[in-house]
Amino acid sequence: MSIQYRKILELHAQKVVQRNIAAATGNSRPKIAEIIKRAKEEVLVPPFTDEMDDEWFEALLFPHKKRESKGRQLPDFEHIHTELAKSNVTLSLLHYEYEAMCRQNNVIPYAYRTFCQYYHEYAQKYKATMRIKRKPGETMEVDWAGTTLSLTDSDTGEIVKAYLFVATLPCSQYGYCEARLSMKQEDWLVSHIHAYKYFGGVTEILVPDNLKTGVTRHRSGEAVLNSTYRELASHYNTIILPARVRTPKDKANVEGSVKILSTWIIAALRNEKFFTLIELNQAVREKLDEFNLRPFTKKYKKGNRKDAFISEEQFALQPLPRVPYKMATWKTATVQLDYHTNVENMFYSVPYEYIQNKVDIKVTKDLVEIFYQDSRIASHKRLYGKLGQFSTNHDHLPENHQLYLDYTPKEAIKWAESIGEATTEVVRYLLKSAKVEKQALKATLRLKNFGRKYSSEAIEQAYQDIIKIASAPTVPVIERLLRSNQQQEQPHNASAQNTYGFTRGAAYFGIEGEKDNDIR
Repeated sequence: MSIQYRKILELHAQKVVQRNIAAATGNSRPKIAEIIKRAKEEVLVPPFTDEMDDEWFEALLFPHKKRESKGRQLPDFEHIHTELAKSNVTLSLLHYEYEAMCRQNNVIPYAYRTFCQYYHEYAQKYKATMRIKRKPGETMEVDWAGTTLSLTDSDTGEIVKAYLFVATLPCSQYGYCEARLSMKQEDWLVSHIHAYKYFGGVTEILVPDNLKTGVTRHRSGEAVLNSTYRELASHYNTIILPARVRTPKDKANVEGSVKILSTWIIAALRNEKFFTLIELNQAVREKLDEFNLRPFTKKYKKGNRKDAFISEEQFALQPLPRVPYKMATWKTATVQLDYHTNVENMFYSVPYEYIQNKVDIKVTKDLVEIFYQDSRIASHKRLYGKLGQFSTNHDHLPENHQLYLDYTPKEAIKWAESIGEATTEVVRYLLKSAKVEKQALKATLRLKNFGRKYSSEAIEQAYQDIIKIASAPTVPVIERLLRSNQQQEQPHNASAQNTYGFTRGAAYFGIEGEKDNDIR
């Protein structure tokens, strides 16, 4: 039964329900719904002219039907367009599957060349994107615009340059941009983070230009990325493939978008004054939204970039990570002899086994992580405030040094009280006068170690003496006094030994008896 296109559309325009249209024309309700849908896309409304017969409507609404011949089956182009968006799926693979299906149904398939031609015409007419060379969700290309924007300093009137970061998705041509005050690494990476947030997802591949902020150097024709850029890519689970040097085709889409956005945004804002970066970016966002909603200029493309992105590319993006990437800086340092590394005049410990080794240090807003040969060996909460602070992990110290961490002022005073009042007074003075508590504890430990060489009485006596002669006792002075007191005691002990010591006489050795025998 032939399809009555004209009658179906006229009855629909008269508000006749599809059930009654089906009864009047003898066509199925699904077919009627499809015809109405295609007519809406083509904006077809009565009254129709005489030349607009059923054959005319069929040629307009279903142009592929003209190609159907006896024994041949047209591919399902909607299915092909959907499948072509998936990773590693190509037209040659889909044609192979189409041929297998045709053989199974005992129909003749179209040749590969005709198959591609028909799909190309279908996609041009009904889809905003072409899925032959560019897959949705596969690539995001980024670059800085060659032309700059400007800000005006409200105090001096000085003109300050602002640089436009541009990101584009080649498949849908959906774009993103924002202004930054410099093209340094931090601005470069923050703009990437904002672009991913704007798109609501992540592409499989990231294609930047060969900028120094992203590419450290070239080695054997291969770009070497800096560590922070690699880390951002790892966080977002994407692969960075820098455009090759002097190979403009590698970045054609982003350069095209840069040129368009330069005209659409930078040129459009040329006569406006902005005093803050926030004001400028608000204006840039307005122009960006206009750009993405602007209808495609090519006749065969319908809709705009935003429509194309939502309907044909958004679904293919990878989800954003739960937490956005946190900016980090890297530096290389040598572990000092006290098993600490210096980060902006703050000191962070590492295991003592790495003394004198070079390590890589990753610094974020909240964290300091230390790596040796790509293995993390220490992690500390970042210190702020007064310079010279130490963050020391107890487990990083040698066993004999761990005593310093376990030793407290309370324990120092307790030991001093066990020796005597003078010792307690000296220890309390050292704890009170030292600028750094650890320095005072180190001094009291030295005093405590004197007990290995001197008696408690000698130590207490030395402290009594030092209190009398010095208003500010120090460990070296106390040590000299102890040594001096010991030397003074040694002659006294020697004299006492001569007076009271036991002396063996001649009788002990039998000398007197021998003399008596000689006399006899």
